[in-house]
Amino acid sequence: MTRASDTQDGPVVLSKEGLPAWLDPVVRVVETVEPLQLSRFLPPENGAGRQSAVLILFGEGERGPELLLMERASSLRSHAGQPSFPGGALDPEDGDPQADGPLRAALREAEEETGLDPGGVQLFGVLPKLYIPVSGFVVTSVLGWWREPSPVDVVDPNETARVFTVPVADLTNPDNRATTVHPSGHRGPAFLVESALVWGFTAGIIDRLLHFSGWEQPWDRGKQVPLDWRS
Repeated sequence: MTRASDTQDGPVVLSKEGLPAWLDPVVRVVETVEPLQLSRFLPPENGAGRQSAVLILFGEGERGPELLLMERASSLRSHAGQPSFPGGALDPEDGDPQADGPLRAALREAEEETGLDPGGVQLFGVLPKLYIPVSGFVVTSVLGWWREPSPVDVVDPNETARVFTVPVADLTNPDNRATTVHPSGHRGPAFLVESALVWGFTAGIIDRLLHFSGWEQPWDRGKQVPLDWRS
């Protein structure tokens, strides 16, 4: 089977072959979900926006299925201090944004930000492109299975504050769920996990994946957490 990083220049492939059975509900989400089921913010029809990609990487840890996340450095201009999936804007060398460019970008950014070895990652799906109005990014979410885990850590402290994994069991635990209210008035799902508040685009995607995969447990949507919850 071709791995995503077998060659720098060859095609990057998606494969559902040999995935663990517990990922089946996520594969079904990838195959069936509609853009508006994920977000009301869709890419501008005029093609505006900066093409970017994130890697939603599922692994298997000591407590079962888990997701790889990172916390962005507090000094960054965009989304400072915010937990997120590894990812960023496409570079010209990533290739066609409408073809396998986002797959290459997701793996490249994950390697640059976390030290991840892309050779151990099996990409198996792509979600519909979404839009982040505040930053103007058009985001392709690329899903992967961490078939052969490799050590991960902060590569550049100017970009990343920390790298961590979160058990899916903690993300589905109703005690760890809340609603954030942005100063703009926008409300969205949030997760209090690993001493971090996961909110914004990342929390929105996790929330929808849990919901449509059938993993979501009933939680108190009236429980609110301020964005400055640590102060």
